[in-house]
Formats: sequence, structure tokens, C-alpha cells
Amino acid sequence: MNNENKRGKFVAVVTGIFSIIIGILYLTLITILDARGPMLPPPPEALGLVATLCSCLL
Repeated sequence: MNNENKRGKFVAVVTGIFSIIIGILYLTLITILDARGPMLPPPPEALGLVATLCSCLL
């Protein structure tokens, strides 16, 4: 019974460490993505070709 208890404790510690690593990686990724600045819409030139094709089909 003592070996099962030690094994369960080991699994819990490894799972906890893994969970903390995932959390830290997630926060780091969000911080990097947020530091890039606000998202800007594409310039009108990027949509001009699509708008022209749509109007020609009508």
C-alpha cells in the first residue's frame, strides 16, 4: 500500500508541474501577442480586387 501511495504522490507532483508549465507558457504567449499593438484592418487596396470581382459577377 505504501508503494501505491508514493506512486500516486509522484504522479500528482508531475501533473502539477506540467500544469504550471502550461500556464506559464500560455501567459507568456498572450503577453507577446498583446505587446504587438492593436489589430488594424487591412488597407482598402487589399479588398479592391475582391470588390471588383463581385461587382462584375452581378
